[in-house]
Amino acid sequence: MLYLAELQKQKGGLLSGGGKTELKLLACQRTDQNWSPVSEEVIAAEDASKLNDGALVLVELNPNRQVQRIQEAARPLVNILQNFSRQLEKFKLKEDEIDQWKQSLTFQAQELNRREMDMEVRSEQLQLLEEELQQQEQQKQEVDTSRQEIERLQTEVERNRLELEGAWEHLRGEQRRLEERLTDFQQGTVLDEEQGRVMSELLDRLSSRVAPTETVREHLHLALELVEKQQATLTPHWQKLEEQKSAIAQQQQEVERLSQTFSDRQNALQQAQNSLVQQTAQLQINTADFNSKQEYARIIKEQLRNAEELYQQIHSLSATSGVVLGQQADVEALEKMPLEELQKIVQDLQYKLEIDASFVHDQEQELKYKEEAIEELQTKLNHASDHDHINLELELTDEKDMYQMLNSSLVGQRRNMLQHQKFLKQHQAVLLRRQGHTVVDEKEGNKVNLEPILLQIETQRQQYSQEVQKLEREIDRIGSGIELNQGMIDNQTHDLDEKRQELKAVEENLLSLRRTTAEYCGRVNLYQETLQPIQDSLDGLRQKLLLIGESLDQFQETGDYQIQAIAQLRHTLQSLMPQPQLLAS
Repeated sequence: MLYLAELQKQKGGLLSGGGKTELKLLACQRTDQNWSPVSEEVIAAEDASKLNDGALVLVELNPNRQVQRIQEAARPLVNILQNFSRQLEKFKLKEDEIDQWKQSLTFQAQELNRREMDMEVRSEQLQLLEEELQQQEQQKQEVDTSRQEIERLQTEVERNRLELEGAWEHLRGEQRRLEERLTDFQQGTVLDEEQGRVMSELLDRLSSRVAPTETVREHLHLALELVEKQQATLTPHWQKLEEQKSAIAQQQQEVERLSQTFSDRQNALQQAQNSLVQQTAQLQINTADFNSKQEYARIIKEQLRNAEELYQQIHSLSATSGVVLGQQADVEALEKMPLEELQKIVQDLQYKLEIDASFVHDQEQELKYKEEAIEELQTKLNHASDHDHINLELELTDEKDMYQMLNSSLVGQRRNMLQHQKFLKQHQAVLLRRQGHTVVDEKEGNKVNLEPILLQIETQRQQYSQEVQKLEREIDRIGSGIELNQGMIDNQTHDLDEKRQELKAVEENLLSLRRTTAEYCGRVNLYQETLQPIQDSLDGLRQKLLLIGESLDQFQETGDYQIQAIAQLRHTLQSLMPQPQLLAS
C-alpha cells in the first residue's frame, strides 16, 4: 500500500555513530484519486538515508509494514494537485451549466406565470363583456318594448286625428248651414222651434266630439321618461367605450415604443454579432500562429534532445574507451599526498559514487514505472468509452510530460555519475600504485581529447536552449493573448445570448401586446356596433315622441279653437231664436 511520509533523521551520539532514519506516515492512498490521513506512525527506513531531513516521500509498504520502495513525492504531489485542479475545473463547469439551467427554468416559470395571469385577465374581460352584452340585450328588449308603446301611441294619436278631422268636417258643414240660416235671417226669416231644437242638439253633439288630450299626454310623458331612462343606462357604456378607446390609444403608443426598442436591440445584436465574428477571426489567426510556434519549438526541442543524446553518447564513450573528458585528477599532487589522506579521499569519492548510482538507479526505476503507467493508460484509452476518453487523454498527456521531464533530468545525472566514476578510477589507480599493486596504465595514444567537440555541442545546446526559451516566451505571450481573446469571445457570446433572450422577450411582449391591442380593438368595435343601433333607435324614438308632443300641442290648440267656435255658434243661434224658445233652451 502506498503512503505519504515525512523523512526524519535522528542525530546519533559520539559513541553510537550516525543517526537512524525514520519515516513518519502522514496519509494513505485508498484509490487513485482518494487519500485519507492516518494516525501518526514511525517506520524505520535506512534506505532513505541519502535523502534530506524533512523531505516528503512516497513509500510503498508490504502487509508486514516493511518498506518496499521509496521515491520523492514532489512530482507525484504535483500530479495530484494537477488532477485536483482539473476536477475543480470540471466541477466549476458543471456548476455553471446547472446555473444556466436554473436561469432557463426560472425564466420559463416566469413566462408561464405571466401567460397564466394574462389568460386569467382575458377570461375576466371576456366574462365582463358577456355580462355587458347581456345587459345590452336587456336594454335592447326594453327599447323594443318602448318602440311598441310609442307605435301604439302613434296609432291612437292618428285615430284621434282622424276623428278630429271628421268633427271638423261636420263642423264646417254645420257652419255652412248656419251661414245659410243667417242669410235667411237677414232676409227676414226666423228659426222656428223645431229648427232651433235641431241646431241645439247639433251643437251639443259637436261639443261632445272634442277629444281630450290629457291621457295621451300622460302616456307621452311616460314614454319620454322611459327613453331618458334608457339613455341614462347607455351613457355609462358610452363613457366606458371612450375609456377603452383611450386605453387602446395608450396601448398603441406602447406598441410603437416596444417596436422602436425591438429595432434598437436588433441593431445592437447585429453589431455584437459582427464584433464576435471579428474576434473569432482574430482568435483563429492567433491560434494558427500559436500552433506554428509550438511546431517550431517542438523541432528545436527535438534538436536540443538530439544534442543532449549526442553529448550523453560521447560521455558514455569516454567511460568505456578511455578518452580524456571532464575533470582530470592531479596525479602529481596525489603522489605527494599522505597515503591515509588519499585513502580517505578515495573512500569519500566511492561513497558519493554509490549515492549517485543509487539515485540514478531509483530514477531509472521511476522512469520504468512511468513507462508502465503510460502503457497501461494507453491500453485503457484504446478500450475507453466516449465519456472517459477525455479524462484518460489528459492523464496520458500528464504522464508523458512527467516522463520527458524525468528522462531529461536523468541524462545529466548519468553524465555526472560517469564523470565521478572516471575521477574515482584515476584516484584508485594512484592509490593502488602507491600501495605496491600493479596497475595497467592507459596508453597515451589511446587518449582522445573530446573537449572541443563537447564544447561545440554545448554551444549548440545553449543556442537551442535560448531559442527554445525565446519561443516559449512568445508561445506564452500568444497563449495569453489567445486566452484573453477566448475570454472576450466567451463574454461576448454570453452577452450575445443574453441579448438574444432579451430580444426574444421583447418580441414576445410586442406580439402579445399587438395581439391584445387587436383583441381590444375588436371588442371596442363590437361594443360600438352594439351600442350604436340602440342609441340610434333611442334618438329616433325621442325625435318621434317630440313630434308627437308638437302634434298634441297643435291638437290642443285646434280643440280650443273648436270649443270657441261652438260657443260663438251657440250665441248666434240664440239670437236667431224667439225669446220663449231661448228661455226654454
